[in-house]
Amino acid sequence: MTTTIATPHRKVALICSHGGLDEAYPSLILANAARQSGIDAFVFFTFWGLDVITEAKVDHLHVNIAGNPNAGMPTMLGGLPGMEAFAAKMMKKQMEELELPTVREMLQILDESGAQLYACELAMKMFKRDAKDLVPQVKDVITAGDFYDLSEGAQIIFT
Repeated sequence: MTTTIATPHRKVALICSHGGLDEAYPSLILANAARQSGIDAFVFFTFWGLDVITEAKVDHLHVNIAGNPNAGMPTMLGGLPGMEAFAAKMMKKQMEELELPTVREMLQILDESGAQLYACELAMKMFKRDAKDLVPQVKDVITAGDFYDLSEGAQIIFT
């Protein structure tokens, strides 16, 4: 007689609270890897992370280099006008060479794979945004409590 042990269904809940180009990808890549592994993925965009899913901003995310000790340049230089846009341009070029999808393409890929993308209701109010301001892949605008309910039993990762 063979005994089979049921394995629990795996879920991951990612919280994206930063809106820089370099800060958006960790949540998107982790959610994509989860879906490719058959793991349910929920992504909750809050505070500056809303920029990642805001239609007017998604294609214009910058790389935050001022004050970033890993940027490899002095804070004073990183704070000069145009440096963040320049760093974003360089990063986008490198991502193209690696054939990494853009943020907008990653959101589409996640949506098509069944990942669930949500915007934080409180952050939406704080930044005076409306659901119509968001990319179409966002499933809903919800509270943090709603997100916990939806992602019950999930491993929670704050990026």
